[in-house]
Amino acid sequence: MKIGFIGLGIMGSRMAENLLKSGYELNIYNRTESKAKALIDQGAIWKDTPAEVAKSSEVLITMLANPEAVENTAFSENGFINHFENKLWMDSSTVNPTFTKKMVKEANLRNIRFVDAPVAGSLKPAQEGNLIFLVGGDKQDVNDLTPLMEIMGKKIVHAGQNSTGTSLKMVVNLMLAQSMLAFSEAVHLGTNLGIDRKFLMEFLANAAVTAPFLSGKVHKIADEDYFTEFPLKWMQKDLQLVAQSAYETETALPSGNVAKELYQLAKSKGLADEDFSAIFKLLGKE
Repeated sequence: MKIGFIGLGIMGSRMAENLLKSGYELNIYNRTESKAKALIDQGAIWKDTPAEVAKSSEVLITMLANPEAVENTAFSENGFINHFENKLWMDSSTVNPTFTKKMVKEANLRNIRFVDAPVAGSLKPAQEGNLIFLVGGDKQDVNDLTPLMEIMGKKIVHAGQNSTGTSLKMVVNLMLAQSMLAFSEAVHLGTNLGIDRKFLMEFLANAAVTAPFLSGKVHKIADEDYFTEFPLKWMQKDLQLVAQSAYETETALPSGNVAKELYQLAKSKGLADEDFSAIFKLLGKE
């Protein structure tokens, strides 16, 4: 099977590499060609446009920053959408459900089979093939993609028909962002009350009230190591998409919208390209 992969950022480059290591023929494209060099050196085939990727591939995986990037890559002059009839497109980008439904409609018009499959996980899980795929789409289409997802991830959650994978990702990232904030606030309060910070972090990392993913962030925060596993700017973007989805469904998200604005404030303070756990620094300053 010839696979096309578009979007070689922090996540996409690791996902693509795992497919390449498993022996698949991989056609790749990225807006910045230099980010593809390591994959090209390992045997991936560089294509000059998304259209060329589509023409050369049976399955296309997109892993892009936002809805605008997906739409531009698909529909620009050299986009892939009109060169992929009767083939299978898996979009692993984090986008909002309304946008996914729009892509489903466009895909159906061209007899393209479409699956939305954003992932839960960051740099290390992507590198190790331990991502969780949150999937929406036809059962047969999902089954056809399962061998690929099993190479890139450790778990596949088929939530239902198209857009349910994207919807589930909105829910997951809303909780992820708020859990990081709650932990940061709790540590700052405890420290200001006189509790030793190292003791407090180690206690909270294993406490029943703490989200499990935070155990992997405690030592980063303690060491002031904000090396980017999941950029803070993308967390803020995801919260903006969450807010948009809440508006469209008349869902009240009072704490979610506060979280969105706090991450926006962190961006404005120069923390955009650091790991989203750098929200801890913002609360310490403010």
